[in-house]
Amino acid sequence: MAEILVLVEQVDGEIKKVTLELLTLARSLGEPSAVWAGPGYTDTAKARLSEYGAEKIYVADSADIADYLVAPKAELLASLVGSRSPAAVLIASTTEGKEVAGRLAIKTDSGVITDAVGVAEGFVAEQPVFGGGVIVHSKVSRGTPIIALRPNSTQPVAAAGAGAEEKVDVALSDAARGARVVERVKEKTSSRPELTEAAIVVSGGRGVGADFSIIEQLADSLGAAVGASRAVTDSGWYPHEFQVGQTGKTVAPQLYIAAGISGAIQHRAGMQTAKTIVVINKDAQAPIWEIADFGVVGDLHKVLPQLIDEITKRK
Repeated sequence: MAEILVLVEQVDGEIKKVTLELLTLARSLGEPSAVWAGPGYTDTAKARLSEYGAEKIYVADSADIADYLVAPKAELLASLVGSRSPAAVLIASTTEGKEVAGRLAIKTDSGVITDAVGVAEGFVAEQPVFGGGVIVHSKVSRGTPIIALRPNSTQPVAAAGAGAEEKVDVALSDAARGARVVERVKEKTSSRPELTEAAIVVSGGRGVGADFSIIEQLADSLGAAVGASRAVTDSGWYPHEFQVGQTGKTVAPQLYIAAGISGAIQHRAGMQTAKTIVVINKDAQAPIWEIADFGVVGDLHKVLPQLIDEITKRK
């Protein structure tokens, strides 16, 4: 089977869920090979990658890769594309991932597709465009297909791979050393899952008001991440890092609960690829209903407490 390179997304050696999704997808297209870039590789990481189907694991654990911004990862992948001739390269469609994909495309004279939500036989990618209003199917026509996929677009499924380890050295160019990381500050995080990786997202809009405690309570009862509309973050009711939408973060969870959100096209662009969308809104004519799978027309401040109670009873 043809080899598929998968760039591992990891932080301090902890593998991100999107990597497991990419390995799962790669198995349906060929033989997955994980590419580890930077320090932190351990036996635990090897076992995790093998568990989800990595037949090979290319390990480039030089500190230089983490000491410089983005470019070293692109050079590492370009080196592997040149020496291994993979059928395709799969990368997470994160902010950094898309930059790596773009740089890799230039270095290998290849086509690149970003924000894909699926890849079929022949490396035909499915993409939502025009704010999610249209679904297109795209295919790279030049070089090695480089495809960046949105987190949560594939359900990760374990299937053991050989996990054959191969050390890789890459000599970084002067250009790749152009921007050095001089300090890292660990952001304070809650116990909730990261917004772009969460399987369940509970988002609140203007209808919630300035007190987001009811949204947080529902999220915690479901083990979900919290999201917010632009109206909420612009009003200062919730931090901008939780904004979902065209100018915020794009999510594609298994379940998206939208409470008090009208459904402006800007917000829908960031969440309408969710597998199931549940709406709670007292305005039966709000645009959000056009993409809802289920919902309740009612006051969220009355509906959500009842929902939380029912969830709590079933635990």
